[in-house]
Amino acid sequence: MTSTRAPAAAPRRKPRQSRARHTSQALQEAFVRLLVEKGYAAITIREIVAVAGTGLGSFYEYFASKDDLARVCLHLRSKALLLDMRAAVTAYAGRPLREIVDAVIDAQLDAHREQPLAWGAHYLLERHLSSPEAYRKMYDRFVAEWVGVLDAAGDLAADCPKKEAARVCQTIIYGLVAHTHIGTGGRPDLQALSRQLRGALHGYLAGVA
Repeated sequence: MTSTRAPAAAPRRKPRQSRARHTSQALQEAFVRLLVEKGYAAITIREIVAVAGTGLGSFYEYFASKDDLARVCLHLRSKALLLDMRAAVTAYAGRPLREIVDAVIDAQLDAHREQPLAWGAHYLLERHLSSPEAYRKMYDRFVAEWVGVLDAAGDLAADCPKKEAARVCQTIIYGLVAHTHIGTGGRPDLQALSRQLRGALHGYLAGVA
């Protein structure tokens, strides 16, 4: 989070064709698998391409380095969470705020359920590799989605400070989810985490929304 390295990079070549998309995806999946198994520092590009079943030439068509691949993976995983959140808000638009917030919590935790070890590694790596610029940009995108949560609620108080409330909500959910995954080594109790998130978010919003 405090790194001064370059911001998240997009793949060198956009994988538009089906075979190209498959190659890029295979490299990303291989990286995540090795990240969980070995840790970032121990991974080599040769290992990534071996696990992906591709070659060094194919790797460098899409990524300039291991760092580039890692940043792309971090960005795309975070973007997937963002899209899951947006879908939950769309599905519950017009409902009471409490129901929309619960839907967002469920969507976020469902996204973490299948690969908790990978998410633990994701949040740990994010702190070491993401530049401040990239981190702030993604954070602001989530804050904007939380403003959308408030806008979508059918019972929001007219004087609710939406932008401030959105920032607090994002800080709560990101902080609890990320630190729980890191602190448990990617083995969180999602039922307990769901209860904690509901308590923290509903408790805060009851006072401002």
